[in-house]
Amino acid sequence: MTKWLKSGAHAKRSGRRSTIVLASSLALILILISSATLELTRSPSPNKNVSSKVTTSSSTTSTTTSSRISTTTTTSFPTLTPGGIYSSQIRAENNLPGTSQWRITGIQSPGMISGFAQSTYATPGTTVSLYISTPAASYKIQAFRMGWYQGLLGRLVWTSPTLVGVSQPSCLFLASSNTTECSNWSASYKLTVTNSFFPGDYLLKLTASNGGQEYIPLTVVDPSSNAAIAVMNAVTDWQAYNNYGGYSLYHGPAANYATRATKVSFDRPYDFGFGFGSGDFLGNELPLVALVEKLGLNVTYINSIYLNEHPQLVNNHEVVVSLGHDEYYSPTMRAALQNGVNSGKSVMFLGANAIFRRIRLDPSALGPDRIEVNYRDPYLDPLFGKNNAAVTANWPSFPDAAPESSLIGIQYQCNPVNAPMRITDPTSWVFAGTGLGFGSAIPHLIGSEFDQFIPFDPHPANLEILAHSPVLCRNRPYFSDMSYYSAPSGGGVFATGTNYWVASLTAGCPPFVGLCPDPATDQITENVLLAFAAGGVAYKHPSNANALSVYYHPPIPPLAPVAAPRPTALPTTTSSTTTSTTSSTTTSTTPPTTTSAPVSSTTSSSTSTSTPTSPPRSTTTSSELSSTSTS
Repeated sequence: MTKWLKSGAHAKRSGRRSTIVLASSLALILILISSATLELTRSPSPNKNVSSKVTTSSSTTSTTTSSRISTTTTTSFPTLTPGGIYSSQIRAENNLPGTSQWRITGIQSPGMISGFAQSTYATPGTTVSLYISTPAASYKIQAFRMGWYQGLLGRLVWTSPTLVGVSQPSCLFLASSNTTECSNWSASYKLTVTNSFFPGDYLLKLTASNGGQEYIPLTVVDPSSNAAIAVMNAVTDWQAYNNYGGYSLYHGPAANYATRATKVSFDRPYDFGFGFGSGDFLGNELPLVALVEKLGLNVTYINSIYLNEHPQLVNNHEVVVSLGHDEYYSPTMRAALQNGVNSGKSVMFLGANAIFRRIRLDPSALGPDRIEVNYRDPYLDPLFGKNNAAVTANWPSFPDAAPESSLIGIQYQCNPVNAPMRITDPTSWVFAGTGLGFGSAIPHLIGSEFDQFIPFDPHPANLEILAHSPVLCRNRPYFSDMSYYSAPSGGGVFATGTNYWVASLTAGCPPFVGLCPDPATDQITENVLLAFAAGGVAYKHPSNANALSVYYHPPIPPLAPVAAPRPTALPTTTSSTTTSTTSSTTTSTTPPTTTSAPVSSTTSSSTSTSTPTSPPRSTTTSSELSSTSTS
């Protein structure tokens, strides 16, 4: 039996994306077991593989080889040798009794209760202030660690005493940047993150006496972890789409792009309609979290803010996992991943549209890195002409263009689409155990945004295209690509090229996916996780440089644009007039035989022999399109 939770990817993007949001909500497996909870006291570093770890305290300098994204950060941070692939601690943690009590239940409406944390992350032994507003007389807080837990996906770790409800004042509004921030709220509760908080992804569930329920997400980070796998919560992406107070980086009131914010604050709750306050965690991240913990892999958790503050941590792990939608990157964040690959580490991009928006992070009254800045128009950014590398235009754009493909291999192209993934390199190790062959289709896996290999932008010379799936986006032909390349350092980079990947995994069942959960996507993800977590993937699995061949000679033909329907001829009084009118109407309204986008030299399904050129790249996401459009 499955049950839907109203949440998921991109909940506040637009009318076009809202259907996809609800669709990418999680179908959660219900298993009737005891909901009793057990709190265990653990050491502050439960994910460490002591036998293989070398710990030193050093001042590490992080730089990048690309002058376009150059950044240098010197911070004292432990240097560790990554541990093994599997973790007995993760297995033991997930054998503890799970519960479905973390779910939002009952009839909910905005304003019943909401809140935010002073920091997006916490470490064991620290205290985090929570800011909560509710008209209810009282409320309580429950901390749920999210994982597999017999398929229930959560474990109750802590419950607060009953607290007195307070209606906080209206949030501040900074008109110069259309920023809503609630730094004028009073702290409601100070949460001490004890050793019973096993590091991982947490949902703090707020439950008010008026029946209101909402989440505050929190990443509990272990700074001393040397887990082979580091899963990164894309909180800078969540905040970009957060519409709390009526403003996001996409629009202002009434979905007006012209009044969008240029700065958004973490000092506010996530909007009620955005995963019930959990941001994009439930639809675009939790399914992967559940899978890695179900497999008992040696995993730890970070988020994008923590990466920005501690870029050196990448070298303490074999692989960093970027999840379903990870669009907003500061130069420091991007350089951290690039430096990791240059040093023999690996990155998995399990989404599309990653590293597309360049941001910087400013402090707020509540702490550092609480204001996310993204002007998009470089001329509006006050740093334009002074420090162009920090100007918050899109990464592929003027004035300091650095397309994401130089790291990922492929790059964002367009949205929205919903199409099957087509396998074109089935002999790759990536597909071992899936039973997939050439041309095999995984239904509805491409969407809503997708990435494609474009040879005219920087890319690794040995890039391998694993799936080359024809799609139509806004009636233009494109391909969505899955890619892999091995780095000279010994690391590797894998990219799915589609937003829907994570939602199709073990714990997610969007209705637009045929067989769900899809065993092929689970197996592919496991194959790559195991290979990357072992280290040295480039030596075991050197990539087959086929990207140029696939691009210029597509093994599966492109789709032809759909012609607009011809109008019905107007009625006339005579046969001769009718013929003349029909002819005139047909001549004047027949769609042109060419389009502004390249198409196959034939409209049939046969493979085109013409040399393709790059389709126009969309620089907008679906929230910037008309809100009247539908997916």
